[in-house]
Amino acid sequence: MQHEFTIQVSPEIAAYPDRLQKAVAYKNSIPVGDIKHVHILKRSIDARQRAVKVNLKIRVFVQEDFIAKPIDLPMYPEVSNAPEVVIIGAGPAGLFAALRCIELGCKPIVLERGKDVKTRRRDLKAINRDHIVNEDSNYCFGEGGAGTYSDGKLYTRSKKRGDVQRILELLVGFGATDQILVEAHPHIGTNKLPGIIAAMREKIIERGGVIHFETRAIDFEIKSSEIRSVVLRDGSIIPTNKVILATGHSARDIFELLYRKKIAIEAKPFALGVRVEHTQQLIDQIQYKCQERSPYLPPSPYSIVKQVDGRGMYSFCMCPGGVIAPCATSPGEVVTNGWSPSKRDQPTSNSGIVVELGMEDFEPFAKYGPLSGMYFQKSIEQQAWRIGGKTQQVPAQRLVDMVEGKITTDLPTTSYKPGLTPADMKDVFPQFIHHTLQRGFRAFGNSMKGYLTNEAVVHAPESRTSSPVRIPRDWKTLEHIQIKGLYPCGEGAGYAGGIISAAIDGEKCAEAIASTITSKKV
Repeated sequence: MQHEFTIQVSPEIAAYPDRLQKAVAYKNSIPVGDIKHVHILKRSIDARQRAVKVNLKIRVFVQEDFIAKPIDLPMYPEVSNAPEVVIIGAGPAGLFAALRCIELGCKPIVLERGKDVKTRRRDLKAINRDHIVNEDSNYCFGEGGAGTYSDGKLYTRSKKRGDVQRILELLVGFGATDQILVEAHPHIGTNKLPGIIAAMREKIIERGGVIHFETRAIDFEIKSSEIRSVVLRDGSIIPTNKVILATGHSARDIFELLYRKKIAIEAKPFALGVRVEHTQQLIDQIQYKCQERSPYLPPSPYSIVKQVDGRGMYSFCMCPGGVIAPCATSPGEVVTNGWSPSKRDQPTSNSGIVVELGMEDFEPFAKYGPLSGMYFQKSIEQQAWRIGGKTQQVPAQRLVDMVEGKITTDLPTTSYKPGLTPADMKDVFPQFIHHTLQRGFRAFGNSMKGYLTNEAVVHAPESRTSSPVRIPRDWKTLEHIQIKGLYPCGEGAGYAGGIISAAIDGEKCAEAIASTITSKKV
């Protein structure tokens, strides 16, 4: 017999199956000898009280043996001779679109401007050590997309967009730990995700799909408002009438191309700010209300939202036990992001702290039309580059100094490898952003006692939170509202906000195409 319960226990009990079994038996009046297994379905940390607890949703097997069911991948058919679909971009949207195409009997042709996930590491080393930005291979571009080397966070609020569980199970099938099915805020880790991405690529190729690396699409041939071909940088042309455009939130050349060709795009609001680093020990002390974190607890994250004069300011992409990375995609700009390894065992934590922007904020760049937000974003990144000595050194300031308008003269070493340049954040940002950050950090300090400390360091800017452009599509067919056969997809098109939602959107676009060219049911 099986029973499902929710139970709250101490971290020490949650860590040991035999202790958990006894606690379940006691709380539910079940003879402990009758319980054959306690299977954890969901796990989250409740740190609201001084005594930290673990919330568990469990399935209890009473007088019934538990048989673990492996998670198998779908039966992907051979598609070498199937109808072709061109997919531009091998991030989560593109890869999951390719796999879903195969599942539904289509042959994906994936074009990725960057390098494969292993070779890409050399370019990450170059930007960290030598300040050299390869505009096709960096933290944003390359196999796996931006998420591959920025943590692999899998949490999403987009539960209504599609089957989150299906995406998580596919990731497990390709090599992720099955703990991502359990944790309330799952993440894979930058050290683990590349192997999973490589396994996905191997499956695509094994079943007849094609992936071309270092292959940048630079133009589309369009006739009678229908896509006819994709033009590559080397001059070659790929004839096609089905294109999934999954190029990510930083593909500014694609946004420029669409604008030049008078293909409808729209400016959209996004958020922009800084990335702040604390010691992980301090964040643990604040969140867990302790001097030393229990070995049974994970490094603590935080999430915080404030309103400052009617404008939202919030934490974004928080990385417990992680580091800050340089994420520029072109020479002449500085961009920050953060990531954590799977164990989240680095001595520092960091989080983007960003300010909500509205369309009115882009007015100084109105001459760029739907690219006004992109050029606003770009102007701040270029200013940071100039302040950093035209290198990848990041403008930085101690947190309390920034809030009080003081110049920092003694910056500590942080996890950001290219190095820091002392700067006043008011020289990086427009006045309204700087003012919002100052007031917002004071509010953060009131909510999280100890957060507002001069031991924390602010790095600027955190600017690639989401796409500054939306590529409009028909809500039924998912085709571009103007161009038949063009399917804007994922985060870069403005329809996703992370790995899971991008993967879901990639699958949806593949399904929309398959429904028009194969007999398989979606």
